[in-house]
Amino acid sequence: MSWENTVTEGRRLRRGRSSGSCAAAAARAAVAMLFNDEKLKKVSINTPAGVRLKMDLEDVDCKAGMVSCAVRKDAGDDPDITNGMLIYARAIVVSEPGVKIKAGQGVGMVTRPGLQVEVGKPAINPVPEKMILEEACAVLPPGKGVEIEINIPDGERLTQKTLNARLGITGGLSILGTSGLVEPMSEQSYKDTLALELKAVRQEHRGPAVLVTGNYGRELAREHFRLPEKAIVKIGNLIGFSLDRCLELEFEKILLIGHIGKLIKVTAGVFNTHSRIADARFEIFAARAALLGAAPEQIRKLREMTTTEDMVDLLAGLGDENIFNRLAVDVSSRAGDYLYGQMEVGTILFNFRRGLLGCDEKAGQILEEF
Repeated sequence: MSWENTVTEGRRLRRGRSSGSCAAAAARAAVAMLFNDEKLKKVSINTPAGVRLKMDLEDVDCKAGMVSCAVRKDAGDDPDITNGMLIYARAIVVSEPGVKIKAGQGVGMVTRPGLQVEVGKPAINPVPEKMILEEACAVLPPGKGVEIEINIPDGERLTQKTLNARLGITGGLSILGTSGLVEPMSEQSYKDTLALELKAVRQEHRGPAVLVTGNYGRELAREHFRLPEKAIVKIGNLIGFSLDRCLELEFEKILLIGHIGKLIKVTAGVFNTHSRIADARFEIFAARAALLGAAPEQIRKLREMTTTEDMVDLLAGLGDENIFNRLAVDVSSRAGDYLYGQMEVGTILFNFRRGLLGCDEKAGQILEEF
């Protein structure tokens, strides 16, 4: 199988080219054309993955002392909102020898600590920056100097659909990439972003982390509990991964706010709650119902249910008004065991039909700290 393809979750998918590769390719081509009369249509670059990429050039503009060109982002089969955008490099002759990189339109600026780039600098990560420098230097004549400005005309609009604002990147997109390639449907890329977001929360907030499983949980945290946005991180199904990162970052307290369909799995020791990994909702709800004295026919009825909302209604109808508070206690206890008892954990449970279901005493104590 060639480098262009990979197998993810049993499917053959096409790899793409990172924004860093596109920027490096545009930079190499612009510098090459700046010091030669030939107008290029394609350019080839090396990548950290050891793959040599050949890319088409678009919108080439050559003038005396200046060349601009673009490479179109190809994310392969990854559902990347930046797929198809143009990344430009504008090269101009300067008197000082060497290569200087500058951020232009649509490239974000770093405003918060915790990222790989210092505050106040363009959001061009170290690996892409190195790629741009190496590719430009490879075609720069000895003793000559060039300034390369990277532009993403659509960057300011597209950044509104990313986590950049929460990470402290404003005004545009980041130039990213560690291998030069885009791995399609990669859970790892989400983990990397999540780890960065938790690090930013730790450095800026310094208080308890609020981990929510989805958008409804985020809304509940902000609107109902009036928690600060800078403390809230959406973790999706990656509960164990997020707890591990919180442990590494030495958070003292964590507040979990999540849909009961996800967090009830934690009571059974499931820390990746994706249904493809572990859909044990029926088994856990059935065990809880049996402990409350549910009749066999009620357990069988649970088996026939397809939604967590219906399972919650059956559990609520068994007469124990504290069942969901006790479930929250069990979630916190299991998460605390996972963390070797080194952090305090509080839990708030909800579902879409009933809204807020229950919480434990630890959650109440953590809420008071805000």
